[in-house]
Amino acid sequence: MGVKKIGFLSFGHWSDTPHSQARTAADVLHQSIDLAVAVEELGADGAYFRVHHFARQLGSPFPLLAAVGARTSRIEIGTAVIDMRYENPLYMAEDAGAADLIASGRLQLGISRGSPEQVIDGFRYFGYVPGEDDPTGAEMARTHTEVFLRMLTGEGFAQPNPRPMFANPPGLLRLEPHSEGLRERIWWGAASDATARWTAEQGMHLMSSTLKVDETGEPFHVQQRKQIEAFRETWAAAGHDREPRVSVSRSIFPLVDDRDRAYFGGDTNSRDQVGTIDDFQAIFGRSYAAEPDALVEQLAEDEAIAAADTLLLTVPNQLGVDYNAHVVESVLKHVAPELGWR
Repeated sequence: MGVKKIGFLSFGHWSDTPHSQARTAADVLHQSIDLAVAVEELGADGAYFRVHHFARQLGSPFPLLAAVGARTSRIEIGTAVIDMRYENPLYMAEDAGAADLIASGRLQLGISRGSPEQVIDGFRYFGYVPGEDDPTGAEMARTHTEVFLRMLTGEGFAQPNPRPMFANPPGLLRLEPHSEGLRERIWWGAASDATARWTAEQGMHLMSSTLKVDETGEPFHVQQRKQIEAFRETWAAAGHDREPRVSVSRSIFPLVDDRDRAYFGGDTNSRDQVGTIDDFQAIFGRSYAAEPDALVEQLAEDEAIAAADTLLLTVPNQLGVDYNAHVVESVLKHVAPELGWR
């Protein structure tokens, strides 16, 4: 199935309940940093975080990304994904540049139109109002993205003040701090084949998670593999001079001890599910939970994982740093070598 980068993806939930080890926002933020440090020590390749506004989850990614960058030295650090309907693309470019410089060029930023929200049209509270012909803000998200990508090139665009407080370099001014190469490390979360093709045309890498528009009625992993193929074909046709990357997200739990069996032993018969989300039919990928030998057999049949170069393990962050590091270690130790991922 090919060597893969393997990281974790945390939704960063917190809840003040007896069974949660993440009771507050502070808990989640500190534990997210600690988990990134732990998985780097285990030999994993990435720490990624989901972004949701108006929710008891991680919502402001750049302070966290910068902190993780300061505490680690090797792993990729990213998001999956930032909802661009909410973003000021210029301010975001400054934040992203600063976080990437702190991390010495390790950011891999996943962005997208976003997913269903906690509130109605939450982006309006942030001051962003889409046009009358753009009720979901999808086109507004793409417009914000176009500006953001342009800012990341580092080209000057702003007319300097003839009497500035500080001396300016010659020519038009760019945003600072600028991090060279970050433009080539932007990913788009695509739910459809058409969006995957658009992503390739824009020169962004592809993030495909555990949800996709149900376009053919085939199993989730088959539809996702076809989406990946469409992305790669379009990338090649666009003539980009660098290699495209593709990530997929999966919930994978090797059952190797009593804790695993207690938490996930009941999930061994998981199947794809079909439902309605944002007025379209979507297919949701299954979770994987089994003894390592059985898990290896099941994962060997997942065509989308085979087609991707990066696998993000969705982790149950409220179970604490130690347990989530254990989950990542179990995949690295008991599953990845058997499938040729390592």
